[in-house]
Amino acid sequence: MFALYSILLFFALLIYLPLYSFRIKVLRREKLHLGQRMGFGLPRRSPGRPGIWIHAVSVGEVLSLQSLIQKLKSRHPGWEVWFSTLTESGFKVAREKITLADRLFFLPLDFGWIVRRFLRAVEPDLLILAESEFWPNLLRETKKRGVPVLSINGRISSSSFGTYRRLRSLGLKLLSLVDLYLVQTEQDKEKFVALRLPPERIQVSGNLKTEVHLPEYSGAAIADLKKSLNIPDGRKIVVAGSTRKGEEEILLRAFQAARKTRPDLSLIVAPRQPQRFREVERLCQSTGFRVDRRTERSRNGSWDILILDTIGELAQAYALCDVAFIGGSLVSWGGHNLLEPAYYRKPVFFGPHMHNFAFLAERFLQAGGARTAHEGEELVDMFLMKDERRLEVMGKKAREVLDSLHGATERTILAIESMIGQGKGH
Repeated sequence: MFALYSILLFFALLIYLPLYSFRIKVLRREKLHLGQRMGFGLPRRSPGRPGIWIHAVSVGEVLSLQSLIQKLKSRHPGWEVWFSTLTESGFKVAREKITLADRLFFLPLDFGWIVRRFLRAVEPDLLILAESEFWPNLLRETKKRGVPVLSINGRISSSSFGTYRRLRSLGLKLLSLVDLYLVQTEQDKEKFVALRLPPERIQVSGNLKTEVHLPEYSGAAIADLKKSLNIPDGRKIVVAGSTRKGEEEILLRAFQAARKTRPDLSLIVAPRQPQRFREVERLCQSTGFRVDRRTERSRNGSWDILILDTIGELAQAYALCDVAFIGGSLVSWGGHNLLEPAYYRKPVFFGPHMHNFAFLAERFLQAGGARTAHEGEELVDMFLMKDERRLEVMGKKAREVLDSLHGATERTILAIESMIGQGKGH
């Protein structure tokens, strides 16, 4: 299994790497970090201190681990924490937000000889994987060294569940390399058990992303934020966060319809993928509205639509908006995180496709902190904000739901503490 996987990975890289290099280096003007991904130049971990290697894929997973790492280092200042990400955007956010990590680096290419080089440098007492990031050679080589593996904030989507079911024994062999799963919901646990994993190796700990700790803004601070973005007094703002391809057209049609009777309305669009910023800008300009970009605001004029083409500022946009729409939900992507607008007591709307966050979406809907808006009239009504008192109540209920979901961080730390001495002869 592992030999075949490595061969297939090699040929996939051989075919894909030139295209990937062009996209990253030429189009995005970013570095590939191939040297680091192959394990060159990594310093060795300090001897005599317990060490943890934590891996998160990208921005969302990185942000979800802020509180965990902060509390872990506060409780165990002598522990050494090495933190890896897969993507450039994740690394940039980690460098800004995960300041207590002793070392930040990119995940190694998943070949056995490269992974072994990383493991010799890091020498972890525990490998922690956020959500569902399972790399076969990383897991295999880690286990061969006698290092326990913990999956935290775990979830399994319907598509992933179907894939593992089709793989059968191969999927079970891979998943069995993880010693303990901390999953978000009972439904996630049921799926892992259905894949024939022992129930005692799966614990429901809650969702780390619910442990949201964001900057608080006073009324004066919000006014300053709006002034910095040239948002006039009295302007109503809808933020469409983490939008995916195919959604902007739907949202823009609803925005156009609402503006006919609500001229005080403006829209902030935050595409999920940075490579789509220019595409979304052109799409918005085709509507005839005044369009601006966050990073190219050389003029001081007002705008109707603002493209949020930055990383890490979406939460701030939610703080100043009147209504928040969660992207990835009007198309079959499955939705994105709805907790940041809830933190700021904003009414939350999303489309019918929230299966990646089904548990959270249902909790918010049941409590009245969120509403589903289908394409067409329901989206137009969202923009019109006819009943502002009702929207205010929705925002308060959204924050109440968020507060009721806390506790995952403490449960995760307890699991880490119980496992840190299990490997390598401890």
